[in-house]
Amino acid sequence: MSPLRLPPLPTLREIIRLYGLRAEKQLAQNFILDLNLTDKIVKYAGKNLEGAYVCEVGPGPGGITRSILNRGASQVVVVEKDKRFMPSLQMLAEASEGRLQVFNDDILKFNMENIFPETVKKDWHGDLPDVHIIGNLPFNVSTPLIIRWLAAVSNHSGPFVYGRSRMLLTFQKEVAERLTAPPNHPQRSRPSVMAQHLCHVKHCFTIPGKACVPTPDVDIGVVHFTPLKEPLIKLPFHLVEKVVRSVFHFRQKYCRKGVEILFPYPMMKELTNEMFESSGVDPTRIAPSLSMEEINGLCLAYSAICDRIPGLIDYNYR
Repeated sequence: MSPLRLPPLPTLREIIRLYGLRAEKQLAQNFILDLNLTDKIVKYAGKNLEGAYVCEVGPGPGGITRSILNRGASQVVVVEKDKRFMPSLQMLAEASEGRLQVFNDDILKFNMENIFPETVKKDWHGDLPDVHIIGNLPFNVSTPLIIRWLAAVSNHSGPFVYGRSRMLLTFQKEVAERLTAPPNHPQRSRPSVMAQHLCHVKHCFTIPGKACVPTPDVDIGVVHFTPLKEPLIKLPFHLVEKVVRSVFHFRQKYCRKGVEILFPYPMMKELTNEMFESSGVDPTRIAPSLSMEEINGLCLAYSAICDRIPGLIDYNYR
């Protein structure tokens, strides 16, 4: 059986003219109007979306939405904060024969735990659920949003109540490179570690900025995330994030300097020494050179110290 396809519709450029739409630069919006390109993006969500459940973030005029629907998704939920796009998205909903639901909401506040039926849920350690999150994200929300979703991966909440839901998201090319950078790569950073200890992360391809309207100053990276069955660092997200943030705070200096800021001054030297002795990490290494195993060792050492010293986990440098 071939996937359901949308009936003939006005082109995206016609939609933009019809509703007087334009991308707002202050909201870091960029439209992708080439449906061949939106088809290519959606293809990387999975070989076949027929019968899948998809949440699209920031659909704008609905280019990627059309490609998702044309690949036969069973249910598509789009969350768009900008109410100017509601008429064009509602037109798509009417053409989708009940497969598209439109929400005028802020994805940072939107509850994704009840948007799909219970029957789609899979055991975390079993097969992947047929649930996908897709988004051409505004640049100003992409980094805080992926950190929030990675936290949700770690505790199986939000869109991950269904199991290991996959994500296909766009970022500035530099951010995409950071998310996928291995140790010793020039772009290795906090997002690299936080993403890769929880997910298999793949930089699928790069979209030239000139393919977007209006043309941004940077190219765009398309990144795919598949949550791992077991995190590489088996500790609470907030603890791992705190250690990683501190270690990378002084990126090109000895990692000892970053570890020191985990502790109040009176106990700084003693506990910093303990962390390196316990983990076996060389304190004269720089953060981007550390392997995931070495960062895991530092996190385990810090966790043990926090267990011993009440309230230390709540201490924040500056």
